[in-house]
Amino acid sequence: MDASSTSQTSRSPNLPGSDVSVEVRGAIAIVRLQRPHKRNALSDGLMAQVDAAFAGLPTTVGAAVLTGDGEHFCAGLDLSELKERDAVDGLHHSRSWHRILTNIEFGRIPVVAALHGAVVGGGLELATSCHIRVADDTSFFALPEGSRGIFVGGGGSVRIPKLIGAHRMLDMMLTGRVYKAAEGVALGFAQYHVAAGEALAKAIAIAERIASNAPMTNYSLIHALPRIAEQPADHGFLTEGLISAIAQSAPEAKARVRDFLEGRGAKVKAS
Repeated sequence: MDASSTSQTSRSPNLPGSDVSVEVRGAIAIVRLQRPHKRNALSDGLMAQVDAAFAGLPTTVGAAVLTGDGEHFCAGLDLSELKERDAVDGLHHSRSWHRILTNIEFGRIPVVAALHGAVVGGGLELATSCHIRVADDTSFFALPEGSRGIFVGGGGSVRIPKLIGAHRMLDMMLTGRVYKAAEGVALGFAQYHVAAGEALAKAIAIAERIASNAPMTNYSLIHALPRIAEQPADHGFLTEGLISAIAQSAPEAKARVRDFLEGRGAKVKAS
């Protein structure tokens, strides 16, 4: 039975309104931003719903896809909510975004972003909190905060330079430079580049593949690998050894290794 035949769409009771929907398809979930009339701009309410959506995913879900309805993934912060904030409110608002996006990056399961149209400002910050990003040919990447007299506030100054370097992020913010899909993928904004309209299908296929891995391996990868990469080499080697020992001791890992040794496991093949 294929995943689509067992698909069920559900809304968490914690999600007021309809700015975010959650669809469970077998072992994966699809989380959708649903403000297409606002190019999926990130309001406070939408961000709270994103947080609740990921926190409320069933334990049977092994990977998630994040996408946006309409012609754009996300055009960034809803600026209509910005004008009334003072400095203290702005600080707490930024810190709330940090918490929500960190919960995606260091959550229970890997998240694949399906990108199309605008991936701009806060939308780019949201995308970079996901582990794998698929950009279709309509995607474009920008950080217009500099021209609007503001600064990134959702973790972009931490995550984006790790992908493209601080010098390129500086260029984007100072000059308003926009990268089209192919350029963005080459720089590291996304790992996959597909034809227009194909990002969601590709992201779903990737998520299904990820969900077939051992859960402990997936958890170890999204939590340990980014931290190891920032550790001194001797610390990283020790962390790697500890995580490797824990992962291979899991019963599912032992069963998979046994299947491989006895000829039942999948072989590595060039695609």
